[in-house]
Amino acid sequence: MALLDRVPRHLFTQRGWGMIAAGGAAVGAAYVMGRRDLLTLGVLLVVLPLVSLAGIRLVKPRFRVYREFTPSPVETSAPTTVRLAVARTGSGSGSATMEEQLPARFGESPAFRFPSRAATGGTSRYEYHLRSARRGQFLIGPVTAEFTDPFGLSLHRQAIDDGDILTVTPAAVVLPLTGLAGARGNDGVTATRIRANPSDDDVMTREYRHGDPMRRVHWAATARHGNLMVRQEESVTTPEATVIMDHRYAAYSGGSGSRPDGQAGPDGHPMASSGTFEWSVVAVMSISAHLAERNYALRLLDTRGGPAFLHSPSAPEPEAEEYIGAAGLQSIAESLAAIQLTGPRHTHRDNVLRPWAGRVNGASDPSALDAGPEAFDDLLMDKLSAHRMRGPVIAVLGILSRMEALALAPAAGYATNAFAVIVTEKPGEAAEVLEVLRQGGWRAVAVAPAVPVASAWSQFDQDVAVPAPSAEVRRGTGAAR
Repeated sequence: MALLDRVPRHLFTQRGWGMIAAGGAAVGAAYVMGRRDLLTLGVLLVVLPLVSLAGIRLVKPRFRVYREFTPSPVETSAPTTVRLAVARTGSGSGSATMEEQLPARFGESPAFRFPSRAATGGTSRYEYHLRSARRGQFLIGPVTAEFTDPFGLSLHRQAIDDGDILTVTPAAVVLPLTGLAGARGNDGVTATRIRANPSDDDVMTREYRHGDPMRRVHWAATARHGNLMVRQEESVTTPEATVIMDHRYAAYSGGSGSRPDGQAGPDGHPMASSGTFEWSVVAVMSISAHLAERNYALRLLDTRGGPAFLHSPSAPEPEAEEYIGAAGLQSIAESLAAIQLTGPRHTHRDNVLRPWAGRVNGASDPSALDAGPEAFDDLLMDKLSAHRMRGPVIAVLGILSRMEALALAPAAGYATNAFAVIVTEKPGEAAEVLEVLRQGGWRAVAVAPAVPVASAWSQFDQDVAVPAPSAEVRRGTGAAR
């Protein structure tokens, strides 16, 4: 049995194996009977399949494959249609059995015959559907083709393309209205003065100054005041919001392992995640969609003040921090598709929530040093200070130490409103951290990953109205209508 297991199974067809067996029997009979003609026949029967095998491997049929995903990228749990177009580019004819290689999570790989019955212009077209309950990037393909020689004796299987990446983004959930407008008022905008594109509906005047262009002279105001007056227009700016995303290993329970189902990325390596981090990813996507629908310009940072998606393999622009409109929301969704936990691959659950974690008597606590680069430091504060009072700051965090909470607390002073959501398996242990943040001006809550994102968001007060969604940006990946 061990010897049979080593025999390649895709070398010859049944006809080819039968011919080899017949040739072997003929050679054996020739040896017993002493018949040269029978020996010649036996050798011929054995050699023919071998020659056909060599020929099919030297002269391989060539194909071109086009693959299209609709939609692409696709949200979790939403179906996407895969369309394949396969065309023969080299010489040759005959049929082939083809199979699209899929990750195990998508089930059985689809198989089809080439050419198809509906082939046109030498191109065969196929279609099937995929759905993933988890975000990520998945290698779809390659297509493998198994074909035979013209005599049907030998087989050869080869990949005829490299496959394509399907990006599955986290789906946003609808969030209830809450107090986001703050100093910007109920319409979500603030006024600023500009010096171009005058408008009769939105105009102020001032006295003429040397160098002002004459086209800006407001003649009606000049007549009323008796002095030369010029337009000083007033317009509105896009409201801004900053989202701080925590993706540190040390902040999420279970962060030292891969996904529970062993999901791997396109490179075959497991994605570093956990249940609490997956909750945070959905929360960031939902909050971004919630704000983008209300015309907010978004800025996403990590806990150290750098770009939130700098280490995300799916990010279209890893170094970007600011996102605007439908295109910006689309970029956020794609960046969240394959984002992983970063930093040292171990946690200190018995340390991160203790009041004395971080520093003891002015000296560094060795266990706290293992948490990696310091979070909530001056770089983050400088980034927030540069956009002081331009809108809300929302932090989606894992578990924090008291020292980290003390470092983050002053950041609320740079925002019109400051919201913090801490996701942890044991929300009760975060009471002291929440109190520190609240004393600093944050509206902070701690939730378990079993709590729906919308329910966690509704825990914030609703005493300030939020503008109605804009027609320009839609939920999910932000596709414009």
